[in-house]
Amino acid sequence: MSGEGLPRARRVRKRAEYLAIQGSGRRIAGDHYMLFARRAEGEPGPARLGVTVSRKVGGAVRRNQVKRWVKESCRRIQRELPAGLDLVVVARPSAAHAGYGPTAAELANLARRLRGNR
Repeated sequence: MSGEGLPRARRVRKRAEYLAIQGSGRRIAGDHYMLFARRAEGEPGPARLGVTVSRKVGGAVRRNQVKRWVKESCRRIQRELPAGLDLVVVARPSAAHAGYGPTAAELANLARRLRGNR
C-alpha cells in the first residue's frame, strides 16, 4: 500500500490555507459534497487536496469513513484534477449515507465541471 496515498506535498495541511481556499476560492456544489478551488501560490504543481467533514455528518467512525471515500476517490481521479490548484472537499450531512461509488462519481463530475469552467 505504500506509495498509493497522498504525500504531504499534495495535501492542504494548515487551517489558514483551508480558510483562504474556502473564503476566496471558487465553489462547485454537488448533492453530497462541495468543492472549493483556488489557484495555488508559487510555482504550479500538482493539485493539493484538503478534506473537511464536520460532526453534522456523524460520529467519528462515520466521519473517518467519509474521509477515506473522498481521499480514495480523489487519488483515483488525480489526473483529472487541474494542476496548480488547491482544493478543499467539504462533505454535507447526506455524504454519510452516500457510499464509495456515488462519492467517486460525484467527485469526478465536480472535477470535470471545474476543468470546464476555468
